[in-house]
Amino acid sequence: MVKTKVIAGFILILAIVGGCGTSYSWSVINADASRTGVKPAKADNTEQALGYVVDGTYYAPSGEVYSQGATPQLASILIKAQPQMAPLKEVIAYAPKSMSSSYPQSELSNFTVDCIMSTTQKLTGKKVDVGIMNFGGIRCSIPQGDVLLDDIVSMFPFKNYLVYVAMEGDDLRELFEKMASSKMQAVGGVEVVIKDDKLESLKVGGEEVDDDKIYGVASIDFLLRGGDNLNLADEAQDIIYTGVLLKDCILEKIYELSAAGMPLEYHLDDRIVIE
Repeated sequence: MVKTKVIAGFILILAIVGGCGTSYSWSVINADASRTGVKPAKADNTEQALGYVVDGTYYAPSGEVYSQGATPQLASILIKAQPQMAPLKEVIAYAPKSMSSSYPQSELSNFTVDCIMSTTQKLTGKKVDVGIMNFGGIRCSIPQGDVLLDDIVSMFPFKNYLVYVAMEGDDLRELFEKMASSKMQAVGGVEVVIKDDKLESLKVGGEEVDDDKIYGVASIDFLLRGGDNLNLADEAQDIIYTGVLLKDCILEKIYELSAAGMPLEYHLDDRIVIE
């Protein structure tokens, strides 16, 4: 089975077909590559991973030969693109186990939102109490083993920028009540208890939210005005745009871990409890 991402979207085509149409999205899927033997290429194994094309005929790694249909053309496009894709094949980290994003919390979503919080605080000089990130913005998983630059670029394909939002406690509570009744997003800095789609408890820094206190919230600009039905800007006392992409925030943290000889891994905790 081959784990296929958009950066290698044509691999899915070659794995499934010999010449039929297809479509692809940012979702990670598994494809049976038994017919072609195609697998994700690294910087130094293009021919072994993808095969080769000679005089309009595609010779697949499995030994199969395709001279008709769209398969040879698609194979040629993918193979010719490899030099441009080579920088994305850089190994930037090692993950002892795979990490995926899932509701109500996961290692990957927790890692992402906690990175948003720490980076936003560093960039703005403001105290960040809470982090909010939409699950839909994390588009694929971190694989077990070597983690490529490609994995992170594919994980965060959108131009989402880190933002700081100052918000009163009562508005923060209303925001979490809304998420509890519909869909709780990835959050950090909080302890949330939800029962029957209702917010039972909301603590920040171990204490119940003070309705009159101003809290610093780190998030992305997509959630300011309507993204995933959130409008963080509506009740904001202040907004600071950092100009830093979410992708670059995550990459910086991963590079830091690798430079320190640490693996890419994270944890679950008590930030969200569903009763």
